[in-house]
Amino acid sequence: MSESQFDRGMAVRRAVLGDAHVDASMENATDFTRDFQRYLTENVWGDIWTRPGLERKTRSMLVIAITAALGRLEELELHLRASRNIGVTRDEVKELLLQVGAYAGVPAANTAFKIAAKVYRQIDEEQGP
Repeated sequence: MSESQFDRGMAVRRAVLGDAHVDASMENATDFTRDFQRYLTENVWGDIWTRPGLERKTRSMLVIAITAALGRLEELELHLRASRNIGVTRDEVKELLLQVGAYAGVPAANTAFKIAAKVYRQIDEEQGP
């Protein structure tokens, strides 16, 4: 029996975002948000993120650039933190945020750089000396 789109999506979602985030999202789902969580898992993670045309690392970098350009700051923060799970380096993020500045505007990049610096500072503090 083949794996369902939901199961494929859940596996990718966990690999990218981490178990703690996915568990919290699913546990905090309400009657109002539960269908949306299923939609995200099946369609975004189980369809788009499982397509063979791009590697996960590339998809992650695209999400960072798009959320920065659109000012979707909560998602930007989430995907900056998650990007390390699939090998996106800080130097790569710096380069893509410079690209955001060139094509989406300096204010968008400025805010994204501030958020990235905060996320990386938190990660460094969590990891300790």
